[in-house]
Amino acid sequence: MVLFVGNDINNIQSNSNNSWEKLLKRIIEKYGKKVEVDKSQPFPLIYEELYLKLLKTGKLENELTLKEEIAKALSTIKPNEIHRMLLELDCNNYVTTNYDYTLQQAVLNGKTTKKLKNEGLVYEKKFSVFRHHVINNKKFWHIHGEINSPQSINLGFEHYGGQLQHLRDYVVSGVKYKTRENPIAPLYQRLKENDVKNISWVDLFYTDEIHIVGLGLGFEETDLWWLITNRARLKYEKKLDALKNNKIIYYCPLLYKNYHKKQIMDANGIKTIYINKINTEFYFEVINRIKNKNTIA
Repeated sequence: MVLFVGNDINNIQSNSNNSWEKLLKRIIEKYGKKVEVDKSQPFPLIYEELYLKLLKTGKLENELTLKEEIAKALSTIKPNEIHRMLLELDCNNYVTTNYDYTLQQAVLNGKTTKKLKNEGLVYEKKFSVFRHHVINNKKFWHIHGEINSPQSINLGFEHYGGQLQHLRDYVVSGVKYKTRENPIAPLYQRLKENDVKNISWVDLFYTDEIHIVGLGLGFEETDLWWLITNRARLKYEKKLDALKNNKIIYYCPLLYKNYHKKQIMDANGIKTIYINKINTEFYFEVINRIKNKNTIA
């Protein structure tokens, strides 16, 4: 079983100031530049607007400086009881779009996360196909980057495009890295041969039971939606044995039910479970359902 954790988990209880909107406002205030944030725009586009305006006006030297500011702001987030409860589940793989280390902090009980070692099979400086940490036999996969490596933080469309390119190569055509003597065969080929070693979080996405919690799955998440649709194509077109037991379950508060999004989820073989609770109570219910294997919609 794999838990796929999004940023909403950081916005409950005492961590209510960690929304992307509030983070953007703090960054904007720091640089003294008025940038109107339109919520109807995809977040990566808002980020590109902010970055380019700061660059054009000379208020920013390079993108790494901005990402370092964001990493610094996110480093103040602390784990809450929901993080700890998720870690008590019978799960060895935690995949997250978050850049912070709240899950790791919940395991380490106050010990520093500054020296966390990236255990990825391939050294990655900017992208995150293999990036993960191992603590107490639990793996934590940061698929959009991490704060100890600000350059890896995935925010704008430029980075999303690069990430998607790496993911598609990994799945479809295979990849050769300077840090490895032998190339890595395409995941599609390894799925056909039932020879998947879980060297990447992408492998888990095609083979394991995935529970998605606290993730909005907005349509701007182009890398994730490509994986979702590619997995569905392989499942229904190729009927691979490796995908037979691969289930993806998405938990969402009933308050945010969207008929059209559910139709897309259904088409891609993702089961959506709506729960008529919000905030902490929502997560209590999700955790209880996962623990008791209750995935009835």
